[in-house]
This record gives sequence, structure tokens and C-alpha cells, in this order.
Amino acid sequence: MEDSQPLDAALEFIASRWGKRSQYGVILGTGAGDVAEQIQTDIVIPYSEIPGFPNATALGHRGELVCGRLANANIIAMRGRFHLYEGYSDQQVRFPLQIMRALGVELLFISNAAGGLNPYFESGQLMVLQSHVDLMFRAWKQPTTITTAGRPRTRADIYDRNLIQLSMQHAMSNDFVLHRGVYAGLLGPTYETRAEYRFLRRIGADVAGMSTVPEVVFAAGLGMRVLAFSIVANVAKPDVLEPTSGQEVIDAAAVAAPRLCSLVVNAIQHTQ
Repeated sequence: MEDSQPLDAALEFIASRWGKRSQYGVILGTGAGDVAEQIQTDIVIPYSEIPGFPNATALGHRGELVCGRLANANIIAMRGRFHLYEGYSDQQVRFPLQIMRALGVELLFISNAAGGLNPYFESGQLMVLQSHVDLMFRAWKQPTTITTAGRPRTRADIYDRNLIQLSMQHAMSNDFVLHRGVYAGLLGPTYETRAEYRFLRRIGADVAGMSTVPEVVFAAGLGMRVLAFSIVANVAKPDVLEPTSGQEVIDAAAVAAPRLCSLVVNAIQHTQ
């Protein structure tokens, strides 16, 4: 059994600063922190102040918990996440999700910035995850046996189909591109080689990144519904491979952030 003392201490601290519960939570990845600007903020709590909470170190991750309202609903936003390549343990990555679930979160939005593998994708576009390829080589805890919309939830079925369809309809109605595809999760922190890009594409991946998979699996294990999006930061061309920088990822995310926010708002409006 996991030690409940750090969790209890963190929950007590957050309750002392923001004594509310929320049905919705969101993890904002690289460059997507601007989505938090749309939240009617009650309070911003730096990760460093929360007992037991890790600190975000990746470029573009502020490391703060934003609590407030979005689309007339309470929401908790993580402005910055934790990657395994930063040296964090599985439990440390899981810890913020445990906090969100204890505060009432039932629907978790996850965003990431990812490298495009599908040649039909363009930088700055969005993809909603319908599945993933797990190449992080970790023995994740299996999800609990629960049902969502009458369907058993297993490792093969942890991305909410109804919310995916809702997002596709919203993008079509608002005349912007939203791809639907497969995310390949790798440990990082290095970007892929030409051979790895070709391999990932051949096994069915549309984008590749260094996060999200642990969060999705942990969230499913805690009984949350999941809606996840990738911001296509760049599109890899193995035959003419070009250098990729963290700043390029942030710039592409800034283009996609307004559309990402509209997708989150739309999902909240249809699930209240």
C-alpha cells in the first residue's frame, strides 16, 4: 500500500489555499501553458510550496497549479508536468494525479507537444489521441475494472471515444484541422534518429513524445476519463532530417494554444 501521508499533507495544504473541488483537471505540456491564461484564476500555487510535490524542470514548464474556473466550471490546471527523463519515479509522476482525483477530478485533459511522424501533418496542428504505443518500458499498474459509457475500460480502451468524436465535430464546426491518431511515448530526452523515425511510422505512430503515456495509464487506474491532445511541433523527414530545438516546440505550441483551449472548453460545456 502506498504511503498516504504525503498525499494527505498535500491535500491539506491545497485545501487551506483553495477550499473547492473540481470535476475537471488539465495537464498543460510544453508551450501550452497559455491555456491557463483563459482560466478565471482563484489562486496560483507554485509546485515548490506543495508538500511532496515534485518541481518541473523542463523548458516551457512553469511549475504551478492554477485553480479557478473555465466555462463556468471549477478546474485544476497543472502548468508544467514531470517527465521520467528528468529522473522522477513512477510514483512522483503519479502523485499529482492522485491529488486531482482526491479533489474530485473525473475528466482529465492532457496536452503535449510532439514530433510529427505522419507526413500529412503540419507544424502547429493538433491531434487527438485515440491510442498510444508505449515504448517507455515500464510495468505500469493496470487500470481498475470500471466501465465508461457501458464499455469495459482496459489498457486498450482508455481514451474516451465519445469525447474524441465530440472534439472532431467541434474542430469541423470551427474550421480548423484536428487529426486523430496514435502517440508513441518514449523516455527521451534525446530526439529520435532517422532509423527510429522510420520504425515508429511503420508501427503505426503518427506523433512521438516523451510524456503522456504514464499520465494516461495512471489516470485510467484512478477511474478518470481521459481526453488527450498532441500539438504537432514539427514534422520529421528522415531523408532530410533537420535540427530540432526546444524553442521550436514552444513556438509551434503557441500557434495551437487557442484551438486547444477551445477544445477543452467545448468538452467541459458538453459534460457539465
